Amino acid sequence: MGNNITQKLKYKESVVKFSYKYNVTKAAIKFNECRRTIYRWRKRYDGTLKSLEDKSRRPHYHPNQHTEEIKMIKNFKNNNKETGLVVLWVKLREAGDTRTVQGLYHVLQRLGIYEKVPSKKKENEPSEWVTRTYPGEKVQVNVKYVPKVCMSPELQEMGEKYYQYTEIDEYTRIRYTWFTNAHETYASSEFVKRLVRYFPFKVKTIQTENGFEFTNRLSWNGFLKEKKPLFENTLDKLGIEYKVIKPHTPKQNGRV
Repeated sequence: MGNNITQKLKYKESVVKFSYKYNVTKAAIKFNECRRTIYRWRKRYDGTLKSLEDKSRRPHYHPNQHTEEIKMIKNFKNNNKETGLVVLWVKLREAGDTRTVQGLYHVLQRLGIYEKVPSKKKENEPSEWVTRTYPGEKVQVNVKYVPKVCMSPELQEMGEKYYQYTEIDEYTRIRYTWFTNAHETYASSEFVKRLVRYFPFKVKTIQTENGFEFTNRLSWNGFLKEKKPLFENTLDKLGIEYKVIKPHTPKQNGRV
């Protein structure tokens, strides 16, 4: 038995040495071994046969190994029923428990002590992260104020406010930006004209937030609310469909 083990270790050593001399691929072909296996042997080999011995397959942990710790967790939870997960984790750490807060969460779930918080998302609610099927199917547009620290000294001395318009095509992730000192429907309209010229493909739909530089849909003024601003009229002329995100839900425009 011992002789067979020695022969196996010498075989592994010969494979490793051959791979060092010629390369792993040639060694894999010659000895009919997996390249990943040879790399593992090379990593363990330190010049001795002992380093190539198979490691124990005994699991590092056993389900009953933490019996005392489980008892401690149950006792802490029974004595601190209103305590939240993080506070309970801190108390257990002070008592000597070595789990991470995620590990404690899974243990409490497994023991039926801590119920998983149900998702707030309603069933059948459409996801905003829909995979697009072709370029230009939907483009996200947003505008942000440019802080003074991001401007050149010359622009800072002028004292004007500047804004960055940005678009991202959901399919190709092509991005286009434009800087301007205006922040109203005329500037938004100009940006659309520029991005349409920039794209090598036709834009089907543009999606924005509900700012007045894009739409009057949230206006308190009834007359203004019914009147389309220049930005929306420009989209109509260009034959582009217009969508707005749900109010106070910026993640729906999260790619831009």
